[in-house]
Amino acid sequence: MIAAAELPDDIDALKAIILAQQEENARLETLVAAFRQALFGRKSEKCDPDQYELALEDIETGIASLHAAGDANEALSRTRSPRPRKANRGALPKHLPRIEEVIEPRDTTCSCGARRHVIGEDVSERLDVIPAAVSMSYRFAT
Repeated sequence: MIAAAELPDDIDALKAIILAQQEENARLETLVAAFRQALFGRKSEKCDPDQYELALEDIETGIASLHAAGDANEALSRTRSPRPRKANRGALPKHLPRIEEVIEPRDTTCSCGARRHVIGEDVSERLDVIPAAVSMSYRFAT
């Protein structure tokens, strides 16, 4: 900052000082904008260049393992014929016993006095597994 006593009395000199200060302000504003961009901008999260090589190594390792798995699959497909897996995703067999359980509310009357009605229902079948029981019999010699 220039002190008021040091300012020249010539108008042209004052204009030159003002223009120089405006240019300096514009340069400083440009620097501040660049610093803000570097600090908060899209590219502010910079990686170490060595990190890129690690990613490429991982990709190369993955590609090599895929090629190895593909070669192994080709060898297996040559030895046995492909057969689709048989999975029953439909209903359970009809000969299995069924227990029908209907869950309904105790009271079908609403608090306003209207009668409730069925909107929809969910039906599901589940296979319960009962573990085998081991029975032991003892024989005593007489």
